Amino acid sequence: MTERKPPGVSFESFVDKQIREAAERGEFRKLAGFGRPLEDDTAPYDELWWIKRKMHREGASVLPPALALRKEAEDARAAIDEAVSEAQVRRILGEINTKIAEAVRRPPAGPPLNLRPFDVEATVAEWRTSRPGQEGEHGKHG
Repeated sequence: MTERKPPGVSFESFVDKQIREAAERGEFRKLAGFGRPLEDDTAPYDELWWIKRKMHREGASVLPPALALRKEAEDARAAIDEAVSEAQVRRILGEINTKIAEAVRRPPAGPPLNLRPFDVEATVAEWRTSRPGQEGEHGKHG
C-alpha cells in the first residue's frame, strides 16, 4: 500500500523514494510489457487511441456499409472456393445476393457500392469445373 507523504518532505523526493523502493522490490518486472520496446511516440496524438486499440484487440472494425458489403462479397467468393457441395455454393450465393440486391435498391451511405449480384448459374458452373469428380453434384440443390 502507498504510504502518505510525510510533512516537510518535498513531493518529488517522496515520489522518487517510492519508485526506487518499488524497483528494488522488483515490482516493475511484473508489469505487462516489461522488457519490450515502447510504442512509437512520433505519431500525432489521437484522442481516440484507446478506442482504436480496443477495437483492434477485439477484432472489431467499422467500415462504411458499402465497403463492409464489398468485403462480405470477397469473403463469400473465398467461401465458395472452399465449399464442399453445390448446395453450399448456392446457399452462400443466395445469402450474399440478397444483401447486394437490397443495397442496390437502397444504396447505403458512403462510397459507391460498385457491386452486382453474383450470376448464380455461372458461379456454380465455375465451381463445378474447378473440382474434378464433382460432376455428380450437378443435380443436387439441397
